[in-house]
Amino acid sequence: MGAARLLAIKGVTLFGVLLVSLLLVIVVLGATGVSDRMMGSIVNEEVRELRQSLAITIRDPIELERVVLAEREQLVEFYGLDNPWYTRLPDMVWRILRLDLGSARTLKSFSGSTRVSDIVLERLPNTVILVTTALAISSVLGLYIGVKLATRVGTTLDRGVSYISAASYALPSWWVGIIFIMILSFQFHIFPFGGITSAPVPSGFLNRTFDIMWHATLPIITLTLASVGSWAYVVRTMVLNTAQEDFVTVARAKGLPENKIMNRHIIRVAAPPIVTNLVLGLTASFGGAILTETVFNWPGMGRLYYDAIFALDENVIVALTFIFTLLYVGARFILEVLYILLDPRVRY
Repeated sequence: MGAARLLAIKGVTLFGVLLVSLLLVIVVLGATGVSDRMMGSIVNEEVRELRQSLAITIRDPIELERVVLAEREQLVEFYGLDNPWYTRLPDMVWRILRLDLGSARTLKSFSGSTRVSDIVLERLPNTVILVTTALAISSVLGLYIGVKLATRVGTTLDRGVSYISAASYALPSWWVGIIFIMILSFQFHIFPFGGITSAPVPSGFLNRTFDIMWHATLPIITLTLASVGSWAYVVRTMVLNTAQEDFVTVARAKGLPENKIMNRHIIRVAAPPIVTNLVLGLTASFGGAILTETVFNWPGMGRLYYDAIFALDENVIVALTFIFTLLYVGARFILEVLYILLDPRVRY
């Protein structure tokens, strides 16, 4: 099968994954009644606020109830609650598939916009600064440490780092963040305990940049410590398994230099699974870290999803689900291309 045909089939399959994911969101929100309850809560809250404001000017209870009831009917029609969920939600998904993310019901951007695209574009750079940077550091350290450990199997260094990696993998990042805040922020006052900037915000581009970096340092350290151990152990395992293959033994029997064996026979063969973890990890980082961003009060994508759920804003929930799934589909397609470049056997 040619490479172009293979990629075309993979592209169609991944697009199907995108559609299935959105359909599952529709079923979860609609069939369980969550969507109706979310929209009903918004309508009730708006009606309550309207009743309080009209009670000041309308003294007649009967007239007040008539006006409030008329406004409720308009809100029900506006939010589409007069139609069943299986006719309301598919229209939303079709609009999102056309990259029209629509407007949020309750959430707003820092500039006051209710458009979901504006909110996402405002939060995404913050997540890149925090989560993606931490993952990039963890990946580089994990690759270096993992390859080194694979060449020193059974040594004291290998055993010690393996124990540390297991402990690092077991530590929840949000718990580590709370401990660091208590020690480094409240006890020693080295780093700020939360937020993305100081108050008031420093003037000037450089001052503001350094201030953001200062606020991001502690959460980046937290996420790095919580993930570098698993990266190192995974890379060590993959490289070690490849190093035990027969073709590596044959290469050593031929007297090839160890550096050439490591680079051409071990690292290259182990590259596809390592690249898979790296690409999918970097893609997932764009979705943010909900608990860590919440602990550090960091306005990223993870915190946005958290806020959307608690605000019962289904437009933002469906739009974010689409964005995250689209990122995953794009990452999987990139991986298919990389597999062909890294391993020519895939073409056949």
